[in-house]
Amino acid sequence: MAQITKKTALTLEERGVSRKELLQKAQKTNNDEFYTRYEDVEKELSMYPKRIWKDKVVFCNCDAVDDDGRTSAFALYFLRKFEELGIKKLICTHYAGQVDLFNQGPRGYVFTKTGYRESKEFPQNYTGSFDDPLSLKILHEEADIVCTNPPFSRARDYWRILIESRKKFIIISNITNVKNQPYMSYFEGGKVWAGYNEVDWFLNPKRELTRAAGHWYTNFPIRNRPKHKLLKIMPLKNIPEKYKKYDDSKVLLVDNCHIPNDYKKPFAVSVRSILNGLLEKGYKLIEHKEYVPYMNGKRCFGRVLVRKVSK
Repeated sequence: MAQITKKTALTLEERGVSRKELLQKAQKTNNDEFYTRYEDVEKELSMYPKRIWKDKVVFCNCDAVDDDGRTSAFALYFLRKFEELGIKKLICTHYAGQVDLFNQGPRGYVFTKTGYRESKEFPQNYTGSFDDPLSLKILHEEADIVCTNPPFSRARDYWRILIESRKKFIIISNITNVKNQPYMSYFEGGKVWAGYNEVDWFLNPKRELTRAAGHWYTNFPIRNRPKHKLLKIMPLKNIPEKYKKYDDSKVLLVDNCHIPNDYKKPFAVSVRSILNGLLEKGYKLIEHKEYVPYMNGKRCFGRVLVRKVSK
């Protein structure tokens, strides 16, 4: 049986350093692979109905399971909640890449838990990567739900493979994916939407706190999204002047999650509005690329163009 420890990261006091010192170290870290903290996994997954996991095969295809407690937060969560959630089988795959994730060694492996039985296999020539033939076979032939934090550096390939598989998923990715061209068709086509929470803090390979702009994404229905209340949907005339303006191309820009409900033309909103569930409120993306407005010839921050759906 795998030995599971409840603690996945030391406190700042235990580390003997200040938050400022950790941030300074994080700023010097060039590696873009970030590992999720247990508290962030628990915070998000606890918001979904328990019934979605019952009798399902859960696939964590970017995660390690180790007898010495260096288990990824996703694997740790499902190991702890296995019986409570009624999971049929848990499969975790470990990547044997240049970066030794979780100090697991250079060999890719497959960890499996079914009932009280746990096993770890090291197939010959298996890399453990999410796009390895064996990983793809598990994805297509066994998995019901995929739940992990894929490498930020390979997110584009990961999303394509995952969404083409048509499996249910709850994953973490960059908060800006909503306005990045490779992903926008997924949002526009209703194949993915934002989960409940942002993820601001991760652990780097040295187990140091690192700031990164992450968010949860899923294709499970989210009803009564708490962040819907942050959307200020109202007639255009009622939006305060400081939160509405027109750029050099005469496109309406609205800020602070203000949304006009009587405007017929496309208008530009920030990523924040999409993450708060705007696409579930009768609006749709109209372009599969970021919209970059200019005001008096000066470039402004990127947005996305949306339009109210005609009834």
